[in-house]
Amino acid sequence: MKTFRWRRGRDQYWDSLMENASDECEAEQMDAEDPFYVLYSSGSTGKPKGIQHNIGGYLVQLKATMMWVMDLKDDDVFWCTADIGWVTGHSYLVYGPLASGATTLQFEGTPTYPDNTRWPSIIENHKVTTLYTAPTAIRAFMKQGTEPLEGSDLSSLRLLGTVGEPINPKAWVWYHENFGGGRCPIVDTWWQTETGAIMIAPLPGITKLKPGSATKPFPGIFPGLWDEEEEQWVEGNPASGALTINKPWPAQLRTLWQDPERYKEEYYSDVSEEIYYVEDGAKRDEEGYYTITGRIDDVLNVAGHRLSTVEIENALVGAEGVAEAAVIGIDDEDKGQAPVAFVILEGGHEEYDENYEKELVDAVAQKAGKISKPNRVYAVADLPKTNSGKIMRRLLQNIAQGEELGDTSTLADPSVAETIQEQTQEQMQQ
Repeated sequence: MKTFRWRRGRDQYWDSLMENASDECEAEQMDAEDPFYVLYSSGSTGKPKGIQHNIGGYLVQLKATMMWVMDLKDDDVFWCTADIGWVTGHSYLVYGPLASGATTLQFEGTPTYPDNTRWPSIIENHKVTTLYTAPTAIRAFMKQGTEPLEGSDLSSLRLLGTVGEPINPKAWVWYHENFGGGRCPIVDTWWQTETGAIMIAPLPGITKLKPGSATKPFPGIFPGLWDEEEEQWVEGNPASGALTINKPWPAQLRTLWQDPERYKEEYYSDVSEEIYYVEDGAKRDEEGYYTITGRIDDVLNVAGHRLSTVEIENALVGAEGVAEAAVIGIDDEDKGQAPVAFVILEGGHEEYDENYEKELVDAVAQKAGKISKPNRVYAVADLPKTNSGKIMRRLLQNIAQGEELGDTSTLADPSVAETIQEQTQEQMQQ
C-alpha cells in the first residue's frame, strides 16, 4: 500500500488556503456566442460527432421552455430522471433549472434498486411536483403493475413530462392515470442533442393534449415536412414526411467540434443549405399536431410499402398484455423486407404460445394494416438498451437473422443480448 508523501511547493493545507481566500468570486463575463460545451453523439454508427452548444441562445431557450413547457413555479421541486451525461441531463437536470432559479432534484441509480418503490418513495419524500422521464422507464413500471406505486403518496405531482423517444398512447394513458392520478397534464416533448432544448411540446393549460402526440411547435420554432421521394414540401393537413426545421432557433448547435464541413454535410445538405434536416419522420394531423414516427432509417420497405417501425410497435403495445415492443426488418425474398417484433409482456401474461403470438399479429393487422403484420413476434424478458434507454435494434436484427451478435459493449447490460438470443432460438424451434 502506497503512503502519501508531502511535497513542498505542490501540496497545500486546505485550512491555510481558506484563511486567505475571498468570500466573493466574480463570475467570468462571456460572449453570447462563446462555446459552452461539446457533447459527443451517435458513436454507434460512425465517427462520433462533437456537438457544440454556445452560451447565449442555449440558455435563453432553456429558460423559456422551463417557464412555458415545464410551467415552473417558485415552490416547484423539479425532477428530471435523465443521466447527467445525456443532453437531457445537461439541459433539464442542470442548466435549465439552475438558470431559472428552480429546485432541481438529482438522482443517480436505477428505478428498481433496492426495489421497485424507489422512485415513488423519492417523489413522496421530496414532494416532487414535476417528473420528467423517458417512455422506457414508464413502460418498465407498466410491466411491474401498479403495486410499487400504491404504497407512496404521489399527490405532490402536478405536471408530468416525457423525453427521449415517442411515447405510445397506451403508456401515455397509464402514466397519466397511475403517476398523475388522472389530474396531471403530460408534456410529451420532442427535441434532440443537436437542438439543445425542447422544440415541439404542449403548453400545459393551453394546448389540448393527445396521447402519443408531441402536439404543437414551441413558439418561434418553424418545422416542415419534406417528401424525400418527390423532393418537395408536403403541404396541408393531414400530412406526413421527413421532419425539418426551416428557420434558426436560439439553442441550435453551432457546429461540430473541429469539423465544420461535416456539420454542413450532416445537417444542411439534404434539403438546402438553410434547412435543418432532422432525420426523424413525422405526421401532422388535421389540427396541425405533430406525432414523431421515429428515425428515417427506422422505416421498412415491405413489398414496396414504406412502414414506420414505431407504428407497428404502437399497435403491439396497444394489445393486451404487452408492456414494450421493438420492431426490426429482416431480409425477405418476396417482400424485400419483413417486420419481426420483440415484445416484453406485462406481469400476469407470462404464458406465451403460438395462439398468443397470432393474437398480437392480428392486432397489428387491425391497427396498422395487413401489410404491417410481423412475420414473427418473440416474447423476451428485456430489450438491449444503452444507458440512455436507446434500443439497439442492430442487435435484434442480428438475432432475428441468426447472425453473430457483434459488439455489445455499449449496452447498459451486455448479458441481455445473449438472453434474448437464447429465448428467441427456443421460440424459433417451437
